[in-house]
Amino acid sequence: MIIFMFGIVLTIVLFIAMGFVRGEGMSWRVNKKQLLALVGVLVIVFSCYVSIPAGHTGVVTTFGSVENYTLEAGMHFKLPWQEVIKMDNRVQKSTQDMSCFSDIQEVSMTYTVNYQISKQDAMTIYKTIGIGYYDTVIAPCITESVKIVTAQYTAEDLVSSRSLMAAQIEEVLSKKLAAYNIELVGASIENMDFTDAFTDAVEAKQVAEQNKLRAQTEAEQKVIEANAAAEIKKVEADADAYELLTKAEAEAQANRKIAESLTDGLIAYTYAENWN
Repeated sequence: MIIFMFGIVLTIVLFIAMGFVRGEGMSWRVNKKQLLALVGVLVIVFSCYVSIPAGHTGVVTTFGSVENYTLEAGMHFKLPWQEVIKMDNRVQKSTQDMSCFSDIQEVSMTYTVNYQISKQDAMTIYKTIGIGYYDTVIAPCITESVKIVTAQYTAEDLVSSRSLMAAQIEEVLSKKLAAYNIELVGASIENMDFTDAFTDAVEAKQVAEQNKLRAQTEAEQKVIEANAAAEIKKVEADADAYELLTKAEAEAQANRKIAESLTDGLIAYTYAENWN
């Protein structure tokens, strides 16, 4: 709105400067000197305003010296000798391919980070690092963090402990970037590749472990079956022994009852009945 009003005023002044009264009437002609002066004034006025787009922060410098404040998105007034650098404070994504070593194995890794500069510290970032903070700070920090953590694992552990390693890399990287007023929003390991020889060795080891596990399972199954068969035989033997014992006990009990029922009279009577 302010610029629009300035434009109207300067347009009126421009027409007045271009007008020239001659004699009784009024005729118009261009006064080149006045026109150039007004154009210069117009340029100066418009140069006193700067537009900061959404998602950016304006860093103001006066004769190269960084001011201790920043400009939010929108239109702002500045002095003609001041310059405004527009710093992107949106979340930005970067994917980096690198090679690192785990014990004696070379690992190729694709690592992706999402980062964001601190809006209130934009002038500090520009003053200490500049606008090329990714190449100067972020990329080296990513490489260093990944290599530090990867070196703590064996190649085999990298495969089985990928999630744990990713969390440790993110923790190390977050601390490094925070020292430069840069926030790590998120990070992930997109891909990990090993040498062909190592991949073949891992596959062979996995096959051997699977075969070993299969053999152990089959052996354990045979032991279980043998134990089950032996248990069945034992139960059957115990059942037969119990049956014989029960039969013997029954006969003994019957004999006891017969013996208890015998009297002298019964014996004499039975003897007489069977006497020939």
